[in-house]
Amino acid sequence: MAASSSLLHSSFASSLSYKRKRFHQNPKLATFRRSPTIISCTSSTLDPSSSSNNTPAVTKHRRPADENIRDEARRQRSGLAANTFSAKYVPFNAGPDSREWYSLDEIVYRSRSGGLLDVQHDMEALKKFDGVYWRDLFDSRVGKTTWPYGSGVWSKKEWVLPEIDPDDIVSAFEGNSNLFWAERFGKQFLGMNDLWVKHCGISHTGSFKDLGMTVLVSQVNRLRKMKRPVVGVGCASTGDTSAALSAYCASAGIPSIVFLPANKISIAQLVQPIANGAFVLSIDTDFDGCMKLIREVTAELPIYLANSLNSLRIEGQKTAAIEILQQFDWEVPHWVIVPGGNLGNIYAFYKGFKMCYELGLVDRIPRLVCAQAANANPLYLYYKSGWEEFKPVKANSTFASAIQIGDPVSIDRAVYALKNSNGIVEEATEEELMDAMAQADSTGMFICPHTGVALTALIKLRNSGVIGPMDRTVVVSTAHGLKFTQSKVDYHSKAIPDMACRFANPPVQVKADFGAVMDVLKKYLGDKAPK
Repeated sequence: MAASSSLLHSSFASSLSYKRKRFHQNPKLATFRRSPTIISCTSSTLDPSSSSNNTPAVTKHRRPADENIRDEARRQRSGLAANTFSAKYVPFNAGPDSREWYSLDEIVYRSRSGGLLDVQHDMEALKKFDGVYWRDLFDSRVGKTTWPYGSGVWSKKEWVLPEIDPDDIVSAFEGNSNLFWAERFGKQFLGMNDLWVKHCGISHTGSFKDLGMTVLVSQVNRLRKMKRPVVGVGCASTGDTSAALSAYCASAGIPSIVFLPANKISIAQLVQPIANGAFVLSIDTDFDGCMKLIREVTAELPIYLANSLNSLRIEGQKTAAIEILQQFDWEVPHWVIVPGGNLGNIYAFYKGFKMCYELGLVDRIPRLVCAQAANANPLYLYYKSGWEEFKPVKANSTFASAIQIGDPVSIDRAVYALKNSNGIVEEATEEELMDAMAQADSTGMFICPHTGVALTALIKLRNSGVIGPMDRTVVVSTAHGLKFTQSKVDYHSKAIPDMACRFANPPVQVKADFGAVMDVLKKYLGDKAPK
């Protein structure tokens, strides 16, 4: 016990000495650490010359019982210098001569030419602080309940929506999701020892869509307070978008309207917007048909469009890329594999990695892989043609229902991300994605079919030698497996037509008899005994 205590004391003293040295070598960092409640990153910091050789004691005052975390944050930022960062809408991939731009407070989804918009940050203002500063700032906010920085998204507020007042933010402290070391899956099926799964589905509504929706609904909340003509927020959805939209709107007291393709999403996904009080329209069409209708409706009614055509969602989703870097202590993985449907997410990951590279937090970006279901694979076909001609497809039914999209809105964004990251596109058949999901589940995971698509892409690239055995690889899991239990039941019951279900594990029927139970158990244990 004494030895353990001595070791702990020695380790703590060593760590403290290291931190002191770092802070005095970096005046900005020293200033930040002395004032942990500063929430506006400006050049107006305390005088670095006031630092002494001793680490100053920071007194943490307990929040009064009648003060909530939003009130506390409001009190602490009173009197601080104004925020110096800004962002605006610009045409996506606009040339340097383009003068077209829009305030984020405008309700606009397309450029004058009809193209996509992108949120452009004032990079020169952000570059006034070096990569070390940003790394330490973001790291200091992880795991806290300080409003709004306890969120994995809003802990990067300066890079997301820098000008929004924290009082307008609608957050469930989303993000900060688990980076799972897939040790057994990697070793057993792929011969890899550095395989990771980013479980973005471990979130408020069970999917990565929360990351973008907190940003979009927060901006809508701001617009409504500014008396802009926004009555409600609407989306077309194959499930997860509607769940995220309805939850965040319910939290803020904003009406939500959802267009769903009839009989094409799981019951678990359908019940979420219903439970959260959304106005749900079940429409006899597919996602692309719902998307066409919602765009026409939002052009006529004061309903704010929440689909990924809206570039605000990208700003939240890109924080998952920054989180991955944080979780690896700012070391860059070799590969990141993302399932792709409407294709906003692959661009979001690229944008997050690229911002970290441009602002000096890392020295490179990983190679990206976009994985599509073979039944809804327009990006894959475009990639295989050598990027010669994009043709929308009629998406066929797939167990990966959230990516059952034949005419993706963000096709241009996805192509840009892949070309600039030396990226690859792969596809997965229904049998391949369901087998991959079952294999992953058998090693302790419980993933969605979309993650099965991404794992299939990994298996194919690993088997072809493109991804090496020592390559650090991250597979992005986009939704929680509990949303797709029926597909798992069908697989393990071998009830899927024309599918072998090779890794099915159905329950064994046995009589309520001790001898019969013992016979079954002995056979099972004998098969499992070490050879």
